[in-house]
Amino acid sequence: MKIEQIYTGCLAQGAYYIVSGNEAAIIDPLREIKPYLERLEKDQVKLKYIFETHFHADFVSGHLDLSKKTDAPIVYGPTAKPEFEAIIATDEQIFEIGKIKIKVLHTPGHTLESSTYLLIDENGKETAIFSGDTLFLGDVGRPDLAQKSGEITERDLAGMLYESLHSKILPLDDSITVYPAHGAGSACGKNMQKETVDTLGNQKRTNYALNQPTKESFIDEVLDGLTAPPKYFGMNVALNKGGYESFEKVLKKGNNPIAVEDFEIAVEETGALILDTRSAADFHKGFVPNSINIGIKGDFAPWVGAMIVDVQQPIILVSDLGTEEEVITRLSRVGFDNVVGFLEGGFESWRNSGKEIDEVKRISAEQFVSEYSEGQKVIDVRKETEYEAEHIDEAYSKPLAYINDWVGAIDNSEHFYIHCAGGYRSMIAASILQSRGYRNFTEVQGGFNEIKKFEKVPTSNFVCQTKTL
Repeated sequence: MKIEQIYTGCLAQGAYYIVSGNEAAIIDPLREIKPYLERLEKDQVKLKYIFETHFHADFVSGHLDLSKKTDAPIVYGPTAKPEFEAIIATDEQIFEIGKIKIKVLHTPGHTLESSTYLLIDENGKETAIFSGDTLFLGDVGRPDLAQKSGEITERDLAGMLYESLHSKILPLDDSITVYPAHGAGSACGKNMQKETVDTLGNQKRTNYALNQPTKESFIDEVLDGLTAPPKYFGMNVALNKGGYESFEKVLKKGNNPIAVEDFEIAVEETGALILDTRSAADFHKGFVPNSINIGIKGDFAPWVGAMIVDVQQPIILVSDLGTEEEVITRLSRVGFDNVVGFLEGGFESWRNSGKEIDEVKRISAEQFVSEYSEGQKVIDVRKETEYEAEHIDEAYSKPLAYINDWVGAIDNSEHFYIHCAGGYRSMIAASILQSRGYRNFTEVQGGFNEIKKFEKVPTSNFVCQTKTL
């Protein structure tokens, strides 16, 4: 038997490839299926089942393309209602793969169809659980995504999650390995550990959610501090449930070079958003006017989802040469399939053409410290929890995730500084601000991490962000 966790850092997502004998199973595959097909071919095994723990909200799964390529059926837990052919398992149903078995444990709470898959090895021993978004390391799945107005509330779902954990997961042996669907950085939980594999026994000891004295306290603690889910989540659920265009077609359509002289016409005719995926360090020095910067070397796909939201939005790329296919792939992971093409020759072709170039005013943390004086306006675009842990005194907390809510209140006649933790998110914010006509600001390179090194700017007292028992 072989179990391989295929972890994608930018999404903080774990897919699983399991082999026993000459058969295999894959759990929660990503959109691009080539890596799975290569593994199957290398191991000379047949894919017998594709297991989905639930209808994912934060990424588009590769279940449909993978099933078409391999003829393997897709399996969901009880109550799932996909708009395509699939096996809807019953609670405790057994599936055999080679000499091992997968037992379905229906664990509603994160969503109504959420299920955990219990692996039973060739000796009949319960060995591991693939817990999806039911149980994370250090946390549990957020129970606010499957609410139905007037029918089911987030407290109802949290109560279901408590019952699922206590009736299906916690009675299992401490030695069982926990393989979750996500790790630290995912928006599907709030307190995940950086590790991606653990024992159930250690989670019973260290996971705050598993150590609540009552069901009510569990509900209160799990819901406490939850921020609103990204707005693109619902669209990803719809794609996972209803179907989508094949990744091969998406890649072929988007891999379309657009010459400089045709670029502005293409943007106008398609209504495309110009997405510049270069680093903040390169972007601020020069970019195509009205571009939005979300760097590929960062939490790219989740921020695209959070900032652009509409997965149908046409997009034209400005990317580092040779990265175009990677960008299209990573966009497709969160359902942004409508890439019209990319600027041929990258930004340098635009610069060399003599066309208009825009820039973001950026200064070093050292210069910010030298310029800063009490009363100057500072906007901190980090998450609320980061701000609450420590921030520049009197800085405004304006999280990037909510920029559409607060941007209209900015007084463009008053200069302000803008920063995040390291410069990635503040450059996203800067590009959005400038695309909407706000220019009277300065972005701080290196963000708060660099600013606090100088110890000359007053900050609040540091408070550890990690929840402890």
